[in-house]
Amino acid sequence: MKISIIGATGLVGREIIKILSEKNLINGNTIYLYASEKSAGKKLKVGSKFLKVMPLSLSTILPCDFALFSAGSLVSKMFAKEFTKKGAFVIDNSSAFRRKNNVPLVVPQINGNTITNKTKIIACPNCSTIGLVLPLFYLLKHAEIERIVVSTYQAVSGAGKKAIEDLNNGTTKKLNEPIKNNLIPQIDHFLYSGNTFEEDKMIYETQKILNRKINISSTCVRVPIQNCHSESVNITFNKPFSAKMAKNLLKNGQKIELLPLPMPTLANGSNNVFVGRIRKDYSFKNTLNMFLCFDNLRVGASLNVVSIMEYIILNKINGN
Repeated sequence: MKISIIGATGLVGREIIKILSEKNLINGNTIYLYASEKSAGKKLKVGSKFLKVMPLSLSTILPCDFALFSAGSLVSKMFAKEFTKKGAFVIDNSSAFRRKNNVPLVVPQINGNTITNKTKIIACPNCSTIGLVLPLFYLLKHAEIERIVVSTYQAVSGAGKKAIEDLNNGTTKKLNEPIKNNLIPQIDHFLYSGNTFEEDKMIYETQKILNRKINISSTCVRVPIQNCHSESVNITFNKPFSAKMAKNLLKNGQKIELLPLPMPTLANGSNNVFVGRIRKDYSFKNTLNMFLCFDNLRVGASLNVVSIMEYIILNKINGN
């Protein structure tokens, strides 16, 4: 099997390499690494070997079975279809294809069955969306959701290496405002509605993945920690739902871990969404509060990309 990683030198690209190694998907397979001209020629450790990074261009694309994209939407729009012409399933971690009706937006344990033999490009949701929809999926087994109010606390690693430098050095190379000792209640650009694009993404993507037109209000905030996103979630259901019942449903959920106090220091490096502070909201009927935390580079990005690839292999989807 041949696997191409596009954006291999970035934070998510490096994490994809790490997860492929952890899942024993390196040995016996051929790995191609791609990045910008600036990073071309660098060598990255892949399993027990060091592989050279190739510059991404139309002339350097090699035939492969899977192309794992994590290089931003512009790169995906330019090169994703070119990789499909070379026989690859493209699994894209950017926003380039998430709103395309003919492109499945996938979290495998929720809606992997939306991938068919006709699928060539699969979109991976926004990191904050993945962390949210996993617990919601299990709660929907008891009741329908009428409304969600979610506030995020998003680490700087979600904005890349330069944002981490902003946190450490007090600079504004990547972020528009200082993040050191500060909170920034803006992630991505503002829309005419007053929402940011990040907030809009969470609303649209949650509805698409869960296949429900749920009323959702989202506020996304950048916080001064390096890694792991957190979310405060208020959920209104169409019938009574106790905190005890919610805990019973979640404790058996795949990639869900219940904790009294979910925190970034605990979630860092984990493949699970940590969920806690589950309690009844006495101010509104049939409503629960919960707090969740997860490693945004793993759960919110690279792990989902690799899990989609594994789902395709396991279910023998051939793409022809």
